[in-house]
Amino acid sequence: MTQTTDFLAPARLGRLALPHRLVMAPLTRNRAEADGTPTSLMTTHYAERATAGLIIAEGSTPNAVGQTYPNITAIHTDRHEAGWRRVTEAVRAGGGRMFLQLQHGGRVSHPATTGLTPVSPSPVPVPETIFTPHGHRPAAVPREMTADDIRATVADFAAAARRAVAAGFEGVEVHSANGMLLHQFLADNTNRRTDAYGGSVEKRVRFAAEVTEAVADAIGAERVGIRISPGSTVNGIAEDDTDGLYAALLARLKELDLAYLHLVRSDPETGWYRRIRADWPGVLIGNPDLAGLTTEAVTRGVKDLLAAGADLVALGRPFLANPDLVERLRRGAPLNPVRDRYFMYVGGADGYNDYPALDGQPSSDSMVALDGGRIA
Repeated sequence: MTQTTDFLAPARLGRLALPHRLVMAPLTRNRAEADGTPTSLMTTHYAERATAGLIIAEGSTPNAVGQTYPNITAIHTDRHEAGWRRVTEAVRAGGGRMFLQLQHGGRVSHPATTGLTPVSPSPVPVPETIFTPHGHRPAAVPREMTADDIRATVADFAAAARRAVAAGFEGVEVHSANGMLLHQFLADNTNRRTDAYGGSVEKRVRFAAEVTEAVADAIGAERVGIRISPGSTVNGIAEDDTDGLYAALLARLKELDLAYLHLVRSDPETGWYRRIRADWPGVLIGNPDLAGLTTEAVTRGVKDLLAAGADLVALGRPFLANPDLVERLRRGAPLNPVRDRYFMYVGGADGYNDYPALDGQPSSDSMVALDGGRIA
């Protein structure tokens, strides 16, 4: 892909022609039905953001035990598939394109939510509490996955990918980041196995690689991306060998000719980002670590990533609060601030489908710091 800092320039993602280089990142928002079926609220939400160059829809579980929190989307039944088809049809009618993120929570789950004991590479619980239908509860000790569990889960990912394509998605993103199941196999503090899936980095990357390979076999590699978060400590993850770990993972993945590699919170100044960009032969989607939610900050973050070799740039909260984000950035118009109290767990349209378009724009372009952190 030709490098440019012009984020409004057209681009290609395999067989897909994209009108520009701004991607809507997957954001868990807990607006699905209890069984994981997308709702009409979600259809409206995504349709209003169809001007994104690509929408990567929120993480959807490939099986029941993979559910993380209440009201998370899923893609393992006919009802899920039909619900997602309503979403993709609405987005396509608005000129948009969608991938679906496939997410298995592993130990980031709770029996109070699923009725099932969570699974993980090793029986190491999340160090924090887990949100359930009954509020926050102490994390459950996960059951160590057997060889049969591993084979069945790989097959579930492949089946979910086939359902996603049948539901109208252009492709899927395999979620191997942010402390979810695939990341739990990668990290040595959550993977204490001594079999073929634990120990050396080559063994710890095996499960993520096999899932991705199976998904690529099911729907075609040109329809498959993968998301990683090197060095992330989200959900109690700790990596003591990040460079070697991701070098081993990419060595297996880059031969597949996937649609893209998606890097969470990409910082062009870090050595691992530069090494991954140099080592990855295909499309790289960067996700900037924004210090604020202003037109200037978002524009600067996008252009810096493109200048550092990213082909596309994924934005989460800016798209959440601004359904017309692309037009706002095109005009240099101010951005809506995120109302964080409505971000997760609350349900309803508040903080989801009631952000104003430019016609109802507030007068100031205020910078919003979220929980003292940075904005993805």
